[in-house]
Amino acid sequence: MFENQQRDDVEALMKADAEFRRLYQHHKELDSKVHDAEIGVLPIDDMTLSGMKKEKLHAKQRLQRMWDDRSHLIN
Repeated sequence: MFENQQRDDVEALMKADAEFRRLYQHHKELDSKVHDAEIGVLPIDDMTLSGMKKEKLHAKQRLQRMWDDRSHLIN
């Protein structure tokens, strides 16, 4: 996530915005768990995995909106 943005910019936003930081960390945790489930390391049922994927997508969308809002303020 945010691969196309400057790492320094992402880190600055995480330092400045506690909600962004919390959501970013939550997304990373979900991403790791989903990956582990998909490769069979984390045994969970399909319904739980589906819910985790939806939650991860929601977090990503919220992060992107926060990023876009920040960009509009700077430009």
